[in-house]
Amino acid sequence: MRIAIVTDAGQSQINGVVNTLQATSRCLRNSEHDVLLLSPDGSPTFACPTYPEIRLAYKPYARVAAALRAFQADCIHISTEGPMGLAARRFCLRHRIGFTTAYHTRFPEYLSARSMLPKAVTYRWLRWFHGPSKAVMVPTQHIRQELEQRGFRHLVLWGRGVDTERFQPVEQDHACIQRPLYLYVGRVAVEKNVEAFLQLDLPGAKWVIGDGPLREELQQRYPQVQFLGAKPHHELASYYNCADVLVFPSHTDTFGLVMVEAMACGVPIAAYPVAGPVDVVAHGRSGILDSDLASACSRALDLDRQRVREHALEYSWDVATQQFQHHLHQIPRANATRVAQSSIA
Repeated sequence: MRIAIVTDAGQSQINGVVNTLQATSRCLRNSEHDVLLLSPDGSPTFACPTYPEIRLAYKPYARVAAALRAFQADCIHISTEGPMGLAARRFCLRHRIGFTTAYHTRFPEYLSARSMLPKAVTYRWLRWFHGPSKAVMVPTQHIRQELEQRGFRHLVLWGRGVDTERFQPVEQDHACIQRPLYLYVGRVAVEKNVEAFLQLDLPGAKWVIGDGPLREELQQRYPQVQFLGAKPHHELASYYNCADVLVFPSHTDTFGLVMVEAMACGVPIAAYPVAGPVDVVAHGRSGILDSDLASACSRALDLDRQRVREHALEYSWDVATQQFQHHLHQIPRANATRVAQSSIA
């Protein structure tokens, strides 16, 4: 099949959406599908409000329309709700083409945390965006139930995986590391609730890997914490393998891919019992979920790292990609040919 995936997440970004789409595209191509991954890369961009380091495509409709028209996709999947996603949605509706979408990010919670915009306003907009979708792919059952209660329709599950060859336990020289070592990996932003981790009175050391709008402020307020900055995805395994516990303080993530990566390295998770961790972590086996995050951190130290690794092996990109492919909407060939021959509109 010819599968077009449209995303607002540029490939230079470091986040779960980019990693998910790269892994999914790789699995699809390995199955001999032709994949067009259409992102803002190469387009004029502007800074995302409140996230200046994230660049969004500026007026991308003509480029998106031309690319989709030329590709003649059998299926079109719109992965994000930004300018690229809006352009692809407009193109599909204008040409009466069915498409699928995905819900990767809790933007209502993010925007509420950063700008005090009422969540109801953003959810109303998201219902409009995803309304025409033939299938709205969500990562976990808890997210599916939450969105159903908010009036979303056509919700289906699309899981996630982990590269268990890249992310695996590796012996390292840890003599210079203060123990126990608690690690956070992710954006340093208010919606990630990073400060809940930094405030904990824990023995040992704390490392933070990632960048974001709060990094400079938090680095000044918590000088005892090592802020190591953002790291390329292929380097993360070495940092996971240094850690005794991965701490995941977020209340707003839809999945939390870093948890699966850490578990694949044998590193137990400490997190709150909220959507995301409750779907990903096997409580008492691969991590500890507790409303008292300090208690979760301490108890996670006692978990068997081999059992943690075994739980991560249950996550497969091949299986997740099969789910993705199953939910795609097939465009009738006559429709694709008609659109290819049409003028830009």
